[in-house]
Amino acid sequence: MNEVTLVATAAMGLESIVAGEVKQLGYEVEVENGKVIFNAPLSAIPRCNLWLRTADRLKIVVGKFPAKSFDELFESVKALPWEKYIDEDGQFPVTGKSVKSKLYSVPDCQRITKKAIAERLMLKYGMASNMPETGSLYKVEVALLKDEAVLTIDTSGAGLHKRGYRAGQGEAPLKETLAAALVLLTNWRPDDPLLDPFCGSGTIPIEAALIGQNIAPGFNREFVSEDWEFIKDKYWERAFEEAEDKADYDQKLEIYGSDIDHNAVQIANKNATEAGLGDLISWKQLQVKDLRIHKENGYLIGNPPYGERIGDKNKVAGIYEELGSIMKNHPSWSVYILTAFEKFESKYGKQATKKRKLFNGFIQTNYYQYFGKKSFS
Repeated sequence: MNEVTLVATAAMGLESIVAGEVKQLGYEVEVENGKVIFNAPLSAIPRCNLWLRTADRLKIVVGKFPAKSFDELFESVKALPWEKYIDEDGQFPVTGKSVKSKLYSVPDCQRITKKAIAERLMLKYGMASNMPETGSLYKVEVALLKDEAVLTIDTSGAGLHKRGYRAGQGEAPLKETLAAALVLLTNWRPDDPLLDPFCGSGTIPIEAALIGQNIAPGFNREFVSEDWEFIKDKYWERAFEEAEDKADYDQKLEIYGSDIDHNAVQIANKNATEAGLGDLISWKQLQVKDLRIHKENGYLIGNPPYGERIGDKNKVAGIYEELGSIMKNHPSWSVYILTAFEKFESKYGKQATKKRKLFNGFIQTNYYQYFGKKSFS
């Protein structure tokens, strides 16, 4: 087996960003709702797990087929070449989901899939009794949509947003994958100043620093597929070597994070240190009204409070007004704000150049984008 079909799952609204990342790694893609599909050599599994900043997970597609009955599901699952992936002592728990399909009982689909895989592997490995399942972990998913089943194996383990640097978090932490997307959706370059005045636990500045120095986001964590025999150790070794070679630790950065909450700033500082970026980001406890900007041609990227709780809307509206009042005096700066606050533009005092619908968890938000007029003085 030299090539596999892979799927990088993505949060709604981020599919094109994930697709762009996969293309940058050298693979041709197809984009569907919530996922990016591509064929690639086995070496792509370590590379994509290490480098994808905005994808949720990376999975191998083992097979796809119509399934309108449990017998059809069983026989089709059993016909797939599971022995190419799962060792004779491998653990293979099965999760499932079903949408608009005749086979709507997910527990039954999981049970039948598990039994079919076990029978296939017992036959191929010459076993008379149940498989021991004491070895490496292979998390299988059976997903049915409109009577079509897709069988996948997760290669990531913990979600790709788990970078390994979060020593602590604030009240409503921004997911690392979304934070990276917010940066990638701008045209910020490492030579430009970058500021997050609502930094919370520091996710946006930290992700920006990783991007700025071209550090692979998965460099300091482990992946479940590192233990798989069919992915040769040399592929993982080469992927880590590539990540080390491409990192630009000498790139100077001017990144600032501030927040009204002193504890949040302390957590942000700890997280940056854990990520190995302690000296690259400047942190400060600061209210928005006290924000002072002394540089030209910078980028402000923020995920401010949304004012969702009763009594908070007026306070949040005031923060947006203060921010708009300050930034109108800095036309060379580009401003990017993620919020669910419906009247953001009127409070900020200016209509966005562009806005994009994104989901922060289950909250529908808009990403308001104001492009700065570059100063060349």
